[in-house]
Amino acid sequence: MLGLYIDRDSPLHALAPGIKMLALALAALALIAVDDWRVLAAVLAAVLGLFAVARLPAREVVAQLRPVLFLALFFFAVHALLVSWQSGLVTVLRFTILVSLAVGITLTTRVSDMVDALESGLRPLRFIGVNPAKISLMISLAIRFVPLLVDLVREIRAAQQARGLERSVTAVAVPLIVKTLRMASVLTDAIEARGYDPD
Repeated sequence: MLGLYIDRDSPLHALAPGIKMLALALAALALIAVDDWRVLAAVLAAVLGLFAVARLPAREVVAQLRPVLFLALFFFAVHALLVSWQSGLVTVLRFTILVSLAVGITLTTRVSDMVDALESGLRPLRFIGVNPAKISLMISLAIRFVPLLVDLVREIRAAQQARGLERSVTAVAVPLIVKTLRMASVLTDAIEARGYDPD
């Protein structure tokens, strides 16, 4: 589960995990205010350029992002039918930008470093009852699960393609939900078995 990190000598790898996490949070907030698909397309191009700056293998990046296209097409179709194609394109671009940033963070940051950075940043909130260890673990795992879910979509689509069902949303969505819940259950058992105690 923790093996997506790729060690490279790059500015993004050297960047403090806390800064990368903060940038992702700010990007999510900023994207809400942008509804021009041309601006979002330019932002997406810039985000994809960061993978080159990080000197990450193109094959690995493509493997992580390819399944996103399926979800993006689904979102686009829903919005195009219910609202407009412009709305669908804006939604797809926002989604793709955030997933790309999350994948970039995962490939350039160790999960242990994410947890440490989040815990340090949340420590001032302890006085109001916030448990920094629990929150940092939750957020870091959520980010880490983004590329894992992308992998799951790719595996499920490959299996359904062999059955001739790759175009069926239900044939992909149902196994994805089941596998996600099963993975979460396994993760919970693993954490409990190791006696994790954030208190």
